[in-house]
Amino acid sequence: MELLGLHHVSILTGKAEKNYEFYTKILGMRLVKKTVNQDNTESYHLFYADAEGTPGTEVTFFDIPHLGQTYRGTSDISTVSLRVRRSESLLFWKERFKQFGVEHDDIQKRANRETLAFRDFEGTRLILVADNDEKGVRAGIPWKKDDVPMEHAIIGLGPVTLTVAIAEPTIGVLTEVMGFRFIGSYPSLEGDYPDILIYATGEGGSGTEVHIETRPDLPRVRLGRGGVHHVAFRVPNEEEYDQWAERLKEYSLSNSGKVERYYFKALYFREPNGILFELSTDTPGFATDEPMETMGEKLSLPPFLEPNRKEIEEKLRPLILN
Repeated sequence: MELLGLHHVSILTGKAEKNYEFYTKILGMRLVKKTVNQDNTESYHLFYADAEGTPGTEVTFFDIPHLGQTYRGTSDISTVSLRVRRSESLLFWKERFKQFGVEHDDIQKRANRETLAFRDFEGTRLILVADNDEKGVRAGIPWKKDDVPMEHAIIGLGPVTLTVAIAEPTIGVLTEVMGFRFIGSYPSLEGDYPDILIYATGEGGSGTEVHIETRPDLPRVRLGRGGVHHVAFRVPNEEEYDQWAERLKEYSLSNSGKVERYYFKALYFREPNGILFELSTDTPGFATDEPMETMGEKLSLPPFLEPNRKEIEEKLRPLILN
């Protein structure tokens, strides 16, 4: 049993229309699934990814209008990274961010990789990270967009950073339960704080990494718009998914039990610092209920919600994505 890397991250937005514009028209990602939050069907759930909705490339958003802002702190998935092929791409994106008025920093090194930090319109903290032929988990397939050259396109998820008050409990779950391994560290860019610790799984590479930032000086996070709700990790198949369900029981980790999401199967649990983790299967994927060519164009509902489509659509606010 080995987790393959990051599967997706799920973030909170208060404005799905503007969110769609930012992630598709500015970042050039593909909307691969427009569906509902299965735990609250009055809310949309949008999935952005590569051209084929490949596991490990997905950034998802729960749409909750009038949501308050996030107050940053500990017990937080504080940054999400997105992969690009080469350092030269960061120069392209820096100019594009200037063009569109996207708040961004200078290009800096993190964990010996060239990176470019930026924020979306709700303050979600994002980082572009350059692969530069680094070995490890494979990248996704770029989505073709006329004003984003394919060689500069976003190709998947890079490291997530977890900000915690005390690192050891989180590290214990990552290494002892989930099979992550320590591979190094790098200095904090925020000031005189402990080095950020790097843990990886599977084949390694940026798409498999969790970075641990220790900040006992901060209060606990208060999640709102722009905050990251959870991070999911890739389970290759249903057989190993069943084994992970048993493993969480063996370690007495309180969890959701098996959850059928139709596009993948999920297990949810909180690590000791309170950050929500998910284990998600790679299969069956987003093309299971609509053609690859037209994914994301219509409201998709899993079979167990389809009988309630009329009622669900009546309660959803109109959502016009141009």
